[in-house]
Amino acid sequence: MKLVSECLGVSRSQLTVRIKQSISPKVRRRRLVNDKELVAEIKRQVSELPSYGYRRVWGLLRRERETRSLAPINVKRVYRVMRDHNLLLGRRIKQQGVLRRHKGRIAVATSDTRWCSDGFEFRCNDGAKLSVTFAPDRCDREAIGWVASPTGYSGDDIRDLMLESVKKRFGDQLPSTPVQWLSDNGSAYIAEQTRQFARQIGLQPVSTPVRSPQSNGMAESFVKTIKRDYVAHMPKPDRETALRNLTIAFEHYNEQHPHSALKHRSPREFRRLAAASV
Repeated sequence: MKLVSECLGVSRSQLTVRIKQSISPKVRRRRLVNDKELVAEIKRQVSELPSYGYRRVWGLLRRERETRSLAPINVKRVYRVMRDHNLLLGRRIKQQGVLRRHKGRIAVATSDTRWCSDGFEFRCNDGAKLSVTFAPDRCDREAIGWVASPTGYSGDDIRDLMLESVKKRFGDQLPSTPVQWLSDNGSAYIAEQTRQFARQIGLQPVSTPVRSPQSNGMAESFVKTIKRDYVAHMPKPDRETALRNLTIAFEHYNEQHPHSALKHRSPREFRRLAAASV
């Protein structure tokens, strides 16, 4: 055996294993799958939501198949089909970031424990400006409420947003445990009248450190999502049209938008599943 192994240039242990193998290993063959119907489904989703990558498209297809009681689809198959048909998004060029100042955790494990708030602006085609302020939950990611103004948001807007959010989540009751309200240090948020009103309706106002946008990173990420997936594609010839389409956009985000932190479920889908499991 030693002489044979030396002549073949292999180890004796490997040669022994080969001799003991009575049956040659099976050659794995790739199973051919007809992807024609899947390609049509993906193209339909991508045509309506051109900024969605393969994982969000997979989340939409999974929800649709669950509704129709069809067999689930693998995310790797969705990636392969989108790659083979040039439907993937281009690779994002990573921008050089700034020094990270925040080391805590913004997300929470239970809904109605911490809400956050921030705002953004955009211009309509006629040059009119629209300022939007919102309040998402830091567990289920639902945008609980939002307000829009042509002149920037004021303390009254923030207080209206606070009251709207409490009513939507608790009805006529107040929270039994104060809900944290996380925001930056904008004048409308840190005004004493706003902070006092927040405490009266069961909120606990919390401000981020100065010059630390990472401390409210989920709100910053929400702004990017709304601008990228909705504002950039919706018709906005004037304020009135933009407001109508913003209403549709926020409703779509809450009901349909797959979120990576929710295992690619939408915020309300996640809330329904959580309520059903209790």
